[in-house]
Amino acid sequence: MGLVYACDCKRSDIERIAAGKQGWPRDPDGSPLYPGTCRVKPRRKAREVLAKGGVALRLDMRMASTLAGQGLMWREFGALPRAERSDPAASPRDDGEGRLVPADPAEWGDVVLARKDTPASYHIAVVVDDALQGVTDVVRGKDLFEATSLHRLLQRLLDLPAPNYRHHGLVLDEKGEKLSKSVASTALRALRAEGWTPADVRRRIGL
Repeated sequence: MGLVYACDCKRSDIERIAAGKQGWPRDPDGSPLYPGTCRVKPRRKAREVLAKGGVALRLDMRMASTLAGQGLMWREFGALPRAERSDPAASPRDDGEGRLVPADPAEWGDVVLARKDTPASYHIAVVVDDALQGVTDVVRGKDLFEATSLHRLLQRLLDLPAPNYRHHGLVLDEKGEKLSKSVASTALRALRAEGWTPADVRRRIGL
């Protein structure tokens, strides 16, 4: 489809460019948007790029959004973690069966779909995997709410069905950070060993 291009830029390169310009746009996760340095270079075949040690493959968001067309939305059954946009036409609508939330994948810029050490990004992997397994309802943390815009774009480009979504609140620590194995957060097993009861845990997470 001509929507993917090779990128040899490193994260440090992007950070350096963003640091040099005040007000550089950032994606919903807070990372600076890719400036498109490699977008204008001659397109090379994806497999050839990775085989020769290329850094990453990126999605040309402008081309992808144009090809996907208008009216990209998803059906949300959870609480909306973001405020509705000022444009009434772009605000989530409740039709009695969840809310129709307008997708805005452009907020992510030219996202990485594959790296030399990762054959598929989370975004492309989860979209394809859900479709292959016939998933109809996705329940996940609200930290992935904004990523749904990107997932809906990929689903349309790949002609895959759109599941329903429910994004739930996260279990946070005393500092308001989400509990995660990646940062060695205290596990339930450790809390039980310290004498915590189920009621203590429910109070801790606001239930």
